[in-house]
Amino acid sequence: MRQAQSPAGFALLGALGLLFAAVPARAAGDRALGEYLASECTSCHQLSGRSPGGIPPIVGWPEEQFVAVLNAYARKERDNQTMQAIAARLSRDDVTALATYFASLTSKP
Repeated sequence: MRQAQSPAGFALLGALGLLFAAVPARAAGDRALGEYLASECTSCHQLSGRSPGGIPPIVGWPEEQFVAVLNAYARKERDNQTMQAIAARLSRDDVTALATYFASLTSKP
């Protein structure tokens, strides 16, 4: 037998819905941690936004794209052994921190 919901129960559910709607789906990563971790990345992907030898620039990338690409390398869905090894050892927090850091940068002329 189904129990009828009280008006107070509906009010509580509505308040919880508003609370969760106000919370971002994914919190931004720790920029300071990303900057700390970035030295390995910037040895190939230059901070100037220009990378030699076909290495793609990552300065200014949108966070979602950065996270998606690193996750694809970690799952070996993208082909590059160096990037696969690097991405596989990064934690989720590391990846979001790096994404936040690189998204905050702009290419230098």
